[in-house]
Amino acid sequence: MTDTTTYHDQFTAQKAAVLVPTYNNAKTLEAVLRDVLSYTTHVIVVNDGSTDNTSTILDAFPEIQRVEYISNKGKGIALRRGFRFAVDQGYEYVITMDADGQHFASDLPVLLEKLETERKAIIIGARNLQQENMPGKNTFANKFSNFWFYVETGLKGPDTQSGYRLYPVHAMRKMRFWCTKYEFEIEVLVRSAWKGVKIDWAPIKVYYPPAEERVSHFRPFRDFSRISVLNTVLVLITFLYIKPRDFIRFLFKAESWRIMWYEHVLNKEETNARKALSVGFGVFMGIVPIWGFQMVTALALAVLFRLNKALVFMFCHVSLPPMIPFVIFASFATGKIWITDGSILPPLTSDLTLDMIKQNLFQYLTGAVTLAIIAGVLAFLLVYILLALFRRDPVKQVS
Repeated sequence: MTDTTTYHDQFTAQKAAVLVPTYNNAKTLEAVLRDVLSYTTHVIVVNDGSTDNTSTILDAFPEIQRVEYISNKGKGIALRRGFRFAVDQGYEYVITMDADGQHFASDLPVLLEKLETERKAIIIGARNLQQENMPGKNTFANKFSNFWFYVETGLKGPDTQSGYRLYPVHAMRKMRFWCTKYEFEIEVLVRSAWKGVKIDWAPIKVYYPPAEERVSHFRPFRDFSRISVLNTVLVLITFLYIKPRDFIRFLFKAESWRIMWYEHVLNKEETNARKALSVGFGVFMGIVPIWGFQMVTALALAVLFRLNKALVFMFCHVSLPPMIPFVIFASFATGKIWITDGSILPPLTSDLTLDMIKQNLFQYLTGAVTLAIIAGVLAFLLVYILLALFRRDPVKQVS
């Protein structure tokens, strides 16, 4: 038998509550609430515009706290309003549970226990996705979500779609979110990770009724479309802003330079080919004519292709301001290969102007791309040969 007093006191001491968003779950809501109330009376229910007898069911539980509104807004809005209400009531943490009976209140202590060691973390209840009656589309959707979560945050997790979660709402109170439907549960994880909120997992049980008894408000085409659009936006932000931002922040820490030198540049586990490729790619990106976007693009692609970010960053600086006139001159000289009539070779002096580049833009662009490829390939070959002569390749050591 559950010791209600013990767990209720823990919820009180931790300033935690259970948050249950619901929309037309009248068949299962009462049982869910009775189960939760056997552990604590710190319960908040968000009635997301239900049109069944949800309100009547809630009237039978005067001890719970209610947030209600007339029209259905979506799970994202229900959670966001529940978070705001919880903070206003003085709670610092909420544990979210679905109202469809899939989650067991007996797992509340599992998540609550995490607060002993994780004070600023989102804890996700990881389900057993191989159990009986688990819908096939859910397994695919979870793998899909896990993959994009890794791309966007660099974090690997077993279950990014579980709705059984502990949120540190006190640490998230200043965050503003975009999404209103199911995709909110992806957005909140990714953007919290970007803010430095830890994401962790704890094993939980889950019940999936037979298909004929299952009630779901998830609309596959529409909701998958919304999730796909969200992931597209998040990936763009990741590679154009978050990854470069994190790397620049890393560079401005004194300890980072020692870490970068020993763990990235000298990285003993990295193959000679990867190091040489990183150098060559850095040189290529330093010359390729996308001025103003070279560094951001280089770092984003280095993350995407798992290159050595430190080496890419270092050799991308081949086009530092003192070197720019030489790079432009070499680009025009290389462009003469492709432009036989009307090509120019500008002076290697301060007389080189932007107008001169504009008037002969095609020669410059073709020459710069060609030069970038040649210089990148040569840098790769040179570094690879030097490493092969003076450094034992980890791959060869293992073999």
